[in-house]
Amino acid sequence: MTLFSALYDRVLRWAKHPHAERYLATLSFAESSFFPIPPDVMMIPMVLARPDRAWWLASLTTLFSVIGGIAGYLIGLWGFELVEPLIQQAGYTARFERVVEWFGEWGLWIIFIAGFSPVPYKLFTISAGMLQMMFIPFIIASMIGRGARFYLVAGLIRWGGVGMEQKLRRYIDRIGWVVVGLIVVGVLIYYYR
Repeated sequence: MTLFSALYDRVLRWAKHPHAERYLATLSFAESSFFPIPPDVMMIPMVLARPDRAWWLASLTTLFSVIGGIAGYLIGLWGFELVEPLIQQAGYTARFERVVEWFGEWGLWIIFIAGFSPVPYKLFTISAGMLQMMFIPFIIASMIGRGARFYLVAGLIRWGGVGMEQKLRRYIDRIGWVVVGLIVVGVLIYYYR
């Protein structure tokens, strides 16, 4: 099946769209406060399409991700009662409780780690606000964690360049189905453990 090849080609076309940077900024903001899809999904093909803009795209993604993190912080600070049912409906309750425990154990470091890792960052931004973490250190840790992640990804994609794009194109369907399989296995393990 060539399902993922078609999707890959479509995302590359979107990455060349005149408004692609706006879409990337919007996605980066949304992912840090309420949306489940990480901005890497859009940034990577944009860097492949325009490697000369890799550092600008990493900067844009970092900036709007941090601004979205601030929105998540404010949601946790002022509106947690409104958001809590959504966290429950999304099945994030156990994860959210674990995040709160980690804040107690790791403090500020948890924001840096969450910013760099692929875990749902929004859980950490909302938790930071709910727990009234110091605001300026929250922003600094977010900038460092998110910046490190997005600059690393952009740099690797820029470095890999056309050769990486050709290999990715050659194996995209296999990679896509492996990822789907891993997600299914992960969901099954999560629900039947």
